[in-house]
Amino acid sequence: MRKFFIGLGALVGALLILILAYAAYVLLGMDRIADNQALEIAQTATDAPQLGREYSLLSWNLGFGAYSDDFSFFMDGGEHARAFSQEAVEENTAAMIARIDEINPDFALLQEVDVDSDRSWHVDQRAMIAGSFAQMSSCFAVNYDSPYLFYPFNEPIGRSLSGILTLSGARMESALRRSLPLEGGLNRLTDLDRCYTVSRLPLENGAELCLYNLHLSAYTSDGSISTEQARLLLADMAAEYAAGNYALAAGDFNKDLLGAVANEYSWAQPFPVELLPEGISLYAPENAPSCRYACEPYDPQTAFVLTLDGFLASANIEVLSCETVDEQFAHSDHNPVLLRFRLLAEAKENHGLRYARMLGIANMREQCFLTAAVQNIKRLVASLRRASLYLIPCIYTQMQGFVNGLQHIIKCGSLPFGKSSD
Repeated sequence: MRKFFIGLGALVGALLILILAYAAYVLLGMDRIADNQALEIAQTATDAPQLGREYSLLSWNLGFGAYSDDFSFFMDGGEHARAFSQEAVEENTAAMIARIDEINPDFALLQEVDVDSDRSWHVDQRAMIAGSFAQMSSCFAVNYDSPYLFYPFNEPIGRSLSGILTLSGARMESALRRSLPLEGGLNRLTDLDRCYTVSRLPLENGAELCLYNLHLSAYTSDGSISTEQARLLLADMAAEYAAGNYALAAGDFNKDLLGAVANEYSWAQPFPVELLPEGISLYAPENAPSCRYACEPYDPQTAFVLTLDGFLASANIEVLSCETVDEQFAHSDHNPVLLRFRLLAEAKENHGLRYARMLGIANMREQCFLTAAVQNIKRLVASLRRASLYLIPCIYTQMQGFVNGLQHIIKCGSLPFGKSSD
């Protein structure tokens, strides 16, 4: 019997050492990338942006090539942490490349582009995309480079090396990676690093067009950290505009840009329009949603959808149109959004906020809260089923959101639907 307990103790001790060693490996691998990192530019375009000419800019979160319409993601309460296969990633990426080529934008700002990740079967999306648009200048910034995460246990998400890619039909003078603020504690396990990039394109008049490519945080405790990230971005853009430059940002804000969703949910809080500085306006597409909630395969009749992708522009940029290119989420959990604009010799009147209601939002409003509540319950059940320290913050967030919604009903006697703006 004594030998049994000695052997059991040795086994438990060895297991504990392995756990501590893995924890140390993860913590040591959470070092952030340095701020103000100069980026290498693959320079092929030679033209300079011109005043008065119409340009188009496309922004698209590619979802690391995993999100075909039948894919669901475990962090949203779905089933999968990795793409179905290497072939699936290659097919989705190739289809999105073909669509971008068909739209033929002057600039393309892409997010969640994987380079060497377990979740995307080590497909180098950056190389696939850059090779397909060799006529455009490009720069790439690593958004996060995570250690191997052994979660969920049945299908570990593994190591992720992912970033944001900017393609330009005009010459880039320089490009810089700016680090964004992050939450501390256990939430760092779900949000290892974040950044935006600013690419400088010189004009003939001596000013610069500053293109900002961004992907703000999603899986946070209360959404406040993405507000702080937006504050930093807006301050940067305002400074460039004050210096006489043209500031244009595009990407995945991970904020409800249309104010159409109940704001009790940290993953769908409204964009803080009160932070918009003088001279900077928000533009969000009105014709179709840009993102689906990936708790289950996409069903247009039941899916919870909203607009997280859009644009910020300084007052010396005239926006001609802003639209979602409705792909029905065939190859990503995001639809691309497209902006048409002109650079002005003089600034126009600052409007601060430019958006209209999402198409069909009135019909969606009646089911918005109930759908969101069901999704929260699904996420909670999935999290409990896979319970571990890694997902404790996620569980807390969803419980908090659901309780807040119920409190709103008790207090106000109505469902907490957000108000939209014309």
